[in-house]
Amino acid sequence: MTLLFLSLAVSTLAGCGGTARNPEAGGKLRITATTGMIADAVSEVGGEFVEVTGLMGPGIDPHLYKASQGDVRKLDDADVIFYNGLHLEGKMGEIFEQMEKSKPVVAVASYLKEEQLITDPSAAGGATHDPHIWFDVKLWMSAVEVIRDTLAEKDPAHADQYQANAEAYLKKMEELDAYAKEQIAAIPANSRILVTAHDAFGYFGRAYGIEVKGLQGINTMSEYGSKDVSELRDFLVENGIKAVFVESSVSTKSIESVIEGARELGHEVKIGGQLFSDAMGDAGTEEGTYLGMVRHNVDTIVKSLK
Repeated sequence: MTLLFLSLAVSTLAGCGGTARNPEAGGKLRITATTGMIADAVSEVGGEFVEVTGLMGPGIDPHLYKASQGDVRKLDDADVIFYNGLHLEGKMGEIFEQMEKSKPVVAVASYLKEEQLITDPSAAGGATHDPHIWFDVKLWMSAVEVIRDTLAEKDPAHADQYQANAEAYLKKMEELDAYAKEQIAAIPANSRILVTAHDAFGYFGRAYGIEVKGLQGINTMSEYGSKDVSELRDFLVENGIKAVFVESSVSTKSIESVIEGARELGHEVKIGGQLFSDAMGDAGTEEGTYLGMVRHNVDTIVKSLK
């Protein structure tokens, strides 16, 4: 689909608008969310009163995602749209601008303060902040509160239920945050270095006390070259790092070239496991939920580095 065709489709659909449900009459709020992490949070807070459609499934890279005509229909059919913001869904900006003319279109990251964000002026795709806020569980709790308040405003008849669901979910997130801090702290200080294909774990590193190195920048739209590979290879060798990690939504080719480079210098590096960065795991698995995904990442990192 060409950009022109998609733009025309967006304009046409946004002008028509879907038929809104009436929650007070028993109809569920129709929610469309971009990432799995957001869709999961909406399902937890909305419970039986929402019908959630997620656009980006397991293994999908939101930085490079291009909306199809079917996605535009799902967005148009929604009563509320939630997306991350901070240029995570960089190629969908025009669509969101069109859709917000007819319905609430909410960036869950837009309510964070400047000092809470990690800044990277050199990032590709027009971004100036790291968008991977879900890897600091405390920050993601703010996103859940945004979802709670938006649902309550759109459907005040069930505001109390949204509040209760959010409180229960936030309590589980508090426990997860404490678990991550305890587990990462158990890794010896000189081994507390997380190396991945792209720099998605900056908030995780800041929140839980682990140094993070990525071959690519915060956005997979950014290119990496032989200089980046050689610099990361040298970092692994000089620091005696034994394990690096691949990501479910990023090709392993880039990190494998770093491992091979280290091997040529006589330093063996293994793949410590697969982490979920920009997408969750398969539906129906623990990793297919936000809480399970973060716990999986923590356990995988600790097992390989401890």
